[in-house]
Amino acid sequence: MNKQTSKAIYPILFGFFVMGFVDVVGIATNYVKVDFALSDTLANLIPMMVFLWFALFSIPTGILMGKAGRRNTVVIALAITTLAMLLPLFFYDFACILLAFALLGIGNTILQVSLNPMVANVVNPQRITSVLTLGQFIKAVSSFLGPIIAGAAASFWGDWKLIFAVYAATTLVSTVWLIAAIPGKEQLEEAGATFATTLSLFKDKYIVSLFLGILFIVGIDVGLNTTIPKLLMDRTGMALSEAGLGTSLYFAARTIGSFAGAFLLAKFSAGRFLKYSMLVAIVAFVLLLAVPAIWSMFVMIVIVGLACANVFSIIFSFALQHKPERANEISALMIMGVSGGALVTPLMGVVADSFGQVAGLSVLLLCILYISLISFRINK
Repeated sequence: MNKQTSKAIYPILFGFFVMGFVDVVGIATNYVKVDFALSDTLANLIPMMVFLWFALFSIPTGILMGKAGRRNTVVIALAITTLAMLLPLFFYDFACILLAFALLGIGNTILQVSLNPMVANVVNPQRITSVLTLGQFIKAVSSFLGPIIAGAAASFWGDWKLIFAVYAATTLVSTVWLIAAIPGKEQLEEAGATFATTLSLFKDKYIVSLFLGILFIVGIDVGLNTTIPKLLMDRTGMALSEAGLGTSLYFAARTIGSFAGAFLLAKFSAGRFLKYSMLVAIVAFVLLLAVPAIWSMFVMIVIVGLACANVFSIIFSFALQHKPERANEISALMIMGVSGGALVTPLMGVVADSFGQVAGLSVLLLCILYISLISFRINK
């Protein structure tokens, strides 16, 4: 990596920090629900307005990248994100909040589709996995800071909405830095990309397996986020406020695992790393389901979080390296899998309602087993 490309990686990595702003929807939903005395049904429209767009805008973004270029597409995403952050500061009612989070979801979809393949433009192929993992760590740090910033804004400035001012200013800094550091002109190898050519990638069994891997790892994250507190309450009689610690432990472990993975994946084979990670995840998950002791459950939750921390970036990097000449279209498909991951949670709910929380969590064990199967088919 020469000096020019080494400088270019920094604004790209800062873009991953902006990518984490989407997770503010969690804490914001709670504040908005109180501010407007909303029912759970209405309040749950807010996160839906964010994640709906991963299904609708992923492929169009891949096509846009072929025409406008990756850097310019990232700039468009940052501009939409800035607008989304400014709206609640000037127009604070429920309709504008829905619009703001819809724009945030659209901007984040475009950002995720276009920013990931930009990494392939500026780093050696051997380092793509470790750099993408570092990006996921930076995103996780941003997500972790969101509730803290909102709480500080409410406590010290008397208005939680000032978090949007912080986010808008940060996004503007990211935009200026990216434009200044990375040229707008690039070879547009995929200018002929269309819906048909993008979807034709599903004819490649390897791409299909990686797409399902993305779908299932997102499903594992969403599923554990919603089900760990229920499992702890059912087994130990914990109150919800205490059982929520299980989810915090899982995401803290994922953050630590991403940080460690950024260095380990620079030294070790990504395929072998994924294989051993999933074997550890299988053992830990089985013990989580089988051993009801509180200490054991907490330890296994942490181990599962560490083992799954780098799966998304590893699978994504494998997909980009499989057909680098079609990186835009592949990135679009992989990010579309993010929305599909939410399909796992309703399936878990149906199984849990019929057979209990342990049976519902067993659906996630099947997801882990599938990703493990992928890892044994990859020779990288």
